[in-house]
Amino acid sequence: MNVTWIGQLGLLIKKDGFKIMVDPYLSNSCFEINPNNNRRVPVKEELFSEAPDVIIITHNHMDHMDPETLKKLLNSEKKITVLAPYEPWREVRKFGGRHNYVMFNRGTQWTQNGILFKAVKAEHSDLSAVGVIIDDGAQKFYVTGDTLYNERIFDDIKEDIDVVFLPINGVGNNMNAEDAARFARRIGAKKAVPLHWGLFDDINPAVFDCPVAVIPDFYKEININEK
Repeated sequence: MNVTWIGQLGLLIKKDGFKIMVDPYLSNSCFEINPNNNRRVPVKEELFSEAPDVIIITHNHMDHMDPETLKKLLNSEKKITVLAPYEPWREVRKFGGRHNYVMFNRGTQWTQNGILFKAVKAEHSDLSAVGVIIDDGAQKFYVTGDTLYNERIFDDIKEDIDVVFLPINGVGNNMNAEDAARFARRIGAKKAVPLHWGLFDDINPAVFDCPVAVIPDFYKEININEK
């Protein structure tokens, strides 16, 4: 699987033409609610033409479930599978269309195109929030979603994780860089990619002191296969 960071916790994952988007935030909607959250990196408009097969929404906060972004992505004749836990599921299904809106609560599994999606616990202010493990049989990606370090999460992580993608911003009920590094070590991830920085803040990702860290660049494929 190839993966590109699209800002905040957003990812675009591709395998053999099959496309997965996680928490796409491709607008400046948050600025309208809080001027401190003015995006510092322009939206890459070409991403709206990617036509994802699966959209995963980890929780019901605007920089993860953005109506402006989803309106554009879901305005498509292509049938898209939308995986979302209860709170965002209630909202996103209002977009209608021929899409398949799957309630993706903790413990739920969904298989499509040979890829297994597993919803796992996240500890966040949206109490229905989840993380997701994406397993194509060759690699296991774990996107934690927005979360704090919580011991109960580890009950859900029963497998080897090749790459974990996790927040380091330390506000809004997210792990800070120090706890995120502890988290990555705790699950034994082979690679750890720090996210949720640089769009609204001045965080330097170098504060993520983890020996298996891979620092991403906006809109670029992440080199997760580097030895």
